[in-house]
Order: sequence, then C-alpha cells, then structure tokens
Amino acid sequence: MTPRPSSSGSEPKKTTGKKTAGKETAKAAKKAVAKKAVAKKAVAKKAVAKKAVAKKAVAKKAVAKKAVTKKAVAKKTAPKKTAPTEESTGASPETEVAVSPALDARDRERLLAGTHHDPHAVLGGHRVPGGVAFRAFRPYALAVTVLCGELRVELHDDGDGFFSGLVPLSEVPLYRLLVTYEGTVQKVEDPYRFLPTLGELDLHLLGEGRHEQLWRALGAHPTTRDGVAGTRFAVWAPNARGVRVAGGFNFWDGTGHPMRSLGSTGVWELFLPGVGAGELYKFEITRPDGSRTFRADPLARRTEVPPATSSVVHASHYTWGDEEWLAHRADAPAHEAPMSVYEVHLPSWRPGLTYRELAEQLPAYVADLGFTHVELMPVAEHPFGGSWGYQVTGFYAPTARLGDPDDFKYLVDRLHRAGIGVLMDWVPAHFPRDDWALAEFDGRPLYEHSDPLRAAHPDWGTLEFDFGRREVRNFLVANAVYWCEEFHIDGLRVDAVASMLYLDYSREPGQWTPNEHGGRENLDAVAFLQEMNATLYRRVPGVVTVAEESTAWDGVTRATHHQGPSGFGGLGFGLKWNMGWMHDSLEYMSREPVHRKYHHGELTFSMVYAYSENYVLPISHDEVVHGKKSLVSKMPGDWWQQRANERAYLGYMWAHPGKQLLFMGQEFAQGAEWSEAHGPDWWLLDPEYGAAADHRGVRDLVRDLNTVYRATPALWRRDTHPSGFAWVVGDAAEDDVLAFLRLDADGTPLLAVSNFAPVVRSGYRLGVPDDVPAWHEVLNTDAARYGGGDVVTPDPVKPEAQGWHGRPASIRLTLPPLATVWLRPA
Repeated sequence: MTPRPSSSGSEPKKTTGKKTAGKETAKAAKKAVAKKAVAKKAVAKKAVAKKAVAKKAVAKKAVAKKAVTKKAVAKKTAPKKTAPTEESTGASPETEVAVSPALDARDRERLLAGTHHDPHAVLGGHRVPGGVAFRAFRPYALAVTVLCGELRVELHDDGDGFFSGLVPLSEVPLYRLLVTYEGTVQKVEDPYRFLPTLGELDLHLLGEGRHEQLWRALGAHPTTRDGVAGTRFAVWAPNARGVRVAGGFNFWDGTGHPMRSLGSTGVWELFLPGVGAGELYKFEITRPDGSRTFRADPLARRTEVPPATSSVVHASHYTWGDEEWLAHRADAPAHEAPMSVYEVHLPSWRPGLTYRELAEQLPAYVADLGFTHVELMPVAEHPFGGSWGYQVTGFYAPTARLGDPDDFKYLVDRLHRAGIGVLMDWVPAHFPRDDWALAEFDGRPLYEHSDPLRAAHPDWGTLEFDFGRREVRNFLVANAVYWCEEFHIDGLRVDAVASMLYLDYSREPGQWTPNEHGGRENLDAVAFLQEMNATLYRRVPGVVTVAEESTAWDGVTRATHHQGPSGFGGLGFGLKWNMGWMHDSLEYMSREPVHRKYHHGELTFSMVYAYSENYVLPISHDEVVHGKKSLVSKMPGDWWQQRANERAYLGYMWAHPGKQLLFMGQEFAQGAEWSEAHGPDWWLLDPEYGAAADHRGVRDLVRDLNTVYRATPALWRRDTHPSGFAWVVGDAAEDDVLAFLRLDADGTPLLAVSNFAPVVRSGYRLGVPDDVPAWHEVLNTDAARYGGGDVVTPDPVKPEAQGWHGRPASIRLTLPPLATVWLRPA
C-alpha cells in the first residue's frame, strides 16, 4: 500500500554519520564551557560579548550537525547532550546514562494488535535519561526524520513500522516528522505530541451521564491545537481493548493511528493533525475477544449517502436568519396556541429535491395552505429508505440523501422565516442491528440491554436501548437537545413510546421479567423520558414534545414532578397523539351511512377522556399505507360521496378539541396509498387532468379550515380545558348528527354541526345560547368551490326564543348532506 503524496513534503537532508562518540562528547563539553564563559562575562564590552555569542553559535552548529548520527545517539556511555529547540538552547549541567529509545516488545505487540490503551505514553517525544527519546509508528514508511528548527535527526528503523532515536535535548521540543514512503516524502505533525483534547469537566460529566451537549465532547471536530489544524476524535467504547481511527486520510488502515483511553469513562481520544472537514472515517475497534470491527461514529454529525456507511468530519458554517421566530416561539405554550400540522416525508414529498430545493417549495406550499407547523418524518440517517427513517443508525446526522447538515439548517431556517414551526419525528425506542452501527458496538452489548429478552424488539427485528445505563440515557437526552439547539427544531414527536413503557410490550408470558415492584412498567424508560422532557423544556424555550403513545398510560402530558394515581410522576410531554380518537373516528367514517347510527358512540366517546391529556388528532402516514387505503378511499359510496365524507370529516376534526395533523397527499384527496418510492400523486392537481377540480376543491377546503381555525381562538385557546367545549347534541344517532360549541376564554363561541347522513336535513333545530343575536356561517364543507352540492346558508340566522337541547334559545338550519358547518356570532 502506497500512501498518497503530500504537497508539503520535501526530501530529507543527508547526514554524515562519521564522527565518533568521543568527538561528540568533546564538542558538547566545549559548548558547555562556552555557555558558562558567556554568562560570566555578561558585563564585559559589547565586542567581547558578540565574539562569545559567535563562538557559541559555531558550537551550536557543530553539535546539531553531529547529533544526527544514529550510532552516536545510541551509545549508552554517552553523557547527556543538549541541542537547540525552536525556543531555546542550553546544556544539561549533569551527565546521565543514556537508554535505548526503542519500544519494548510488549508495547510493540500491543500497538500492532490494536490493543494499546495509551499510545501517547510510548509514542512521540519523551524525556528519558540521556535526552529525549523520539518514537514513531509509521507503517509502510521507509524512513522517519525528526525536524526541530535546523536540527534533523533520522530515526532508526526498528522494523514493523517502528522508528526511534535518542536526541541529546534537555526538554521535548516542538517538532515535526519527515516521513519517507516509496515515491513520496511527507512533512507532518506527530499526533502523539498533543495533550488530551477533553478537559476534566467534560470527563466528569461523561462519567456521570450528564453531559447535555455530548456532541461537543464526542465525535469528530475540526479544531486547532497549539496552532496546528486538525480534527479531534473521541468515542465511547468501554469494552474495547483498543480503538484506532481509520479513514481516507490513512487509506482505511488505522494501524498507525491508535487512540488513547481516558480512564474509567470508557472514552477513547485522538487529535489528528491535517485532517479536516469532509474526510471520511470510522473507528476500528478491537473487541474483548481480539477480533476487530469497523464502526461508524455514533456521534457523527454527517454521513456518507446510503448505502455507503462511513462517517464524515463536519464543520458547520451556517449563519441563521430566524432570530425573530426564535424570539417569539415561547410567547404562548403549544397547548394554548393554534397548531395544525402537515406531516411530510421529505425524500418523497417531491422526489429528487434536495434540502435546499425543498426550501424553495415546501415553505410556500405549507404557508399557502395555512398550516402552522410541519412534522418531518425522521430525518436522522438511516440505511434503508423503506423504513421511512424509523430505523436510525446516525442519530446525530441528518440524512445525507438530501444534502449536508448545513443544507438541512437552511430548510429549517426558510420554514421559520415563512412563519412555520418545525417538528421532527425522533426515534429513541430502538435501533437496527447493522454490524457497522450501534449493535454490540465494542464487542459486547453497549447501547442495547445486556439481557437478550430486554434487547430484542419482538416486532421490528431491532434492538431496544438500555435506558437504565447512564451513558446510553445521556446519548439520547443529549440527542434530543442537539436537534433543538443545533438545528432550531421546535419540537420532537417521540415515536413508539408505548413500546418503551411496558416490559411486556408484544411479549408473551415467560418472555419478560417484571420490574422490582413486580409490575410491567419499564422503570428505566420512564426515568429516561422524564429526564429527556425536563432537560429539553429547561434548555430550549418554546419547544414542545409530542408522544406517540397508544395506551392509557396515566400522565403522559403531566409534569414530571406531579405524581398521579399510579404512583408515577408525569412523563412531561407537552402533547400526546390521540390514537383512540383516530381509530374510533375512522372506523365510524368507513361505515356505510345506513349503519352509522348503530356506531354513533365511536364519534362521541372521545369527549369522555378528551381532557385527560393534551391531545393531537393524528391522520398520519401510518393510516394511509400497508392496505389501510388513503383517507378518501376509506370512505364509502361513489366518488362524490367519498369526497363529501372526507370533507365532512376534516371539518369535524378541525373543530374537535385537540391539535390537528394531516399527512401529505390527504389534503387533496389522493386516492392511492402513499408510497415512499414516488410520494404524493401531484398529477391529480394538473389542470389538464379531467378530475383535477375535485382534488383542488378538497385542498381549498383545507386551506379555509386552517384560515378560519387560526382566526378563531375558540378553536384552540382552551383545547385542554373542559370549559372550552359544550355539547349541543351528542345523542342524535338516528339523524347521524353531531353539534357542539367551542368557547374562547371570554365565552365567545363557535358552533360546529356535522351531518354524516347522505340526505339534506331542512329546518334542523339546535339549541344555542340566548346572548348571541345572530349566527353567521363561516365554513360549509358542502360549498360548491370545494366540490359540494352548495347547500349553504348565506344569510345570518337569528335565534328563536324556543328552548331546545336544554338551552334557552334555538336556531333552525338546513344541514347539507355529508357535511360539516361552522357558525360564529354575526
């Protein structure tokens, strides 16, 4: 293997190597006398001083010239000698017995095997009896020369890539190495002359599992040490017998770049001069059994484009422009502010677009439709596109499929400047088994639980994190902080929370072990989620966390310090996906209208528990794939009825307590299921397509829903308070009608009425408050511009004194078929 040439290299100067050790000793003694004479006559005339200095310079040059001789520096009987450094000169006043600078057999063996825990202790320059011993480990090198000012010392070739030499210096100088390979010569810095790059505070926090900015300590970071540019590498691998850095800079042979262990923290560290941003790398880990594995960096902030798996050294140069957005992000808590979310799978929203190209199209599209937020399906690096990002291997790296990390920052920035918040799906529950990633990272279970029953996820073929291990918990908590602090993410939707909370999740009896109290709760996962939420809300003002939790776990959105009936403090999330509402309401809507009256409770039951948590109403990607059909295709009837049903459902959904989430493609009634291979069927909106108006009509409705929603505080101000909702009629099963009031903090109402029957109901009487002089229709999903039958009420409706539905007044409406109507005080 021939190392690549370096433009900074130069041919080594020839050395004489002919003088005897006796002459060297005489010259060294002569130099010492000269130095003493200069010191004694410092007050003499200037001319005398100049002459003495000149004499000293001659001695200096002679010693430097003769010190390069290998035989001379290896003589055990030679007295201690001095030679000029880059900063000073000076002879040692005493005589020492020189030692052999060559490595002993054990150190050589460990370095060759990749099992040395402290290569810096034996490589580089070290003060020893007789001077400074220089040792270099440069596999494939033909020669190595130490360069120090005018001093050039060619080291002895000890074999197997080891070179050594003893130089009569009083201190270890600043030096460089001149390394000769076949066909090239490189002038390089020696990585083994630098002190550790991690300080005591970093190591303390790492040991405690409390380093909230872990990405600043571990991983690869371009930096400058002692005026030398390079990259510092650090990785946690406590079970490793040794770790080396391999990459394009050393032709993927890490033999010559072993890392040092930083004590009991399990962290290995190395500063590599000359390595900069853009370089590919991996860690070569020697396992406890002596075998080796190449692993991607768990803290890599950039990766190669899959299917390539290397980590990439990254330095961000992005300048943010979203200061105004961040300044007002925390003005109101998420559960008391409008939030309608457009869920996006970035690689397939418009396939082929990069982050920067998406930034030119996505913000404008989302803003035009009036959504307040986008939710990005996992953007962290993942090897298999078909996982949609939910099997993560690069937890700290945005997927390289669409660009580099600064490109992703640009997308987030542009969304913020368009007034759109950015939520990101985050997957701390599990990780894939790829043998270049986290699985048995250093030869033993590390990120996963040591108990195979606790480690293997029964459904997805993945591994579950060991939430009880402080370093693993630190890895994940810091990761949540990382996305929000470094990429200005406004919130995390945490995937698969239920699978984390229960020890028996998808496991049969005998396949799980109860907790210390005999229960099924995963206490480690509970503690992790509480710590993650508490840390994130403390560090990042205005952030929101959202749990995808499909069970009735008590206190998902309760504060962590408030203990509930179950004895647990709350998990501390800001919001929770309302999976019960989603399943029940879609089940109802999928039924033929003639059967709906028998299932009326599927729509009303959600209000029984609507205020047990702070909810999001999700129509997500999970509901429009794998044979579940798209939203419009779930609906019964012909094409007109399917669209009418979807429109009525969306109107009901936007009025129901809770925030809204809609997956891409559903906003224009795409008939086909979503596929990550081709994304939404945008062609349905092409004016040349005959049915384009039908799809555009549904999209126009979504735009108007968002517009009215954002302008009506009654629909969001009291989402989490029972005082923000009141039934008008919830038991009209025979009519397939629902009607309720949403109320602002000052009592200002909005009346929402849904008719899920395919017939017009004329003069339908509804009880209303008697303090509203007239009601005005502000939205009707049956309007002609949405593709409906245009059964609308254009004029204000005045209440009658006749009481109805337990209220002192009532109005009579004509309810359009398969439609939802919103009315506000005129």
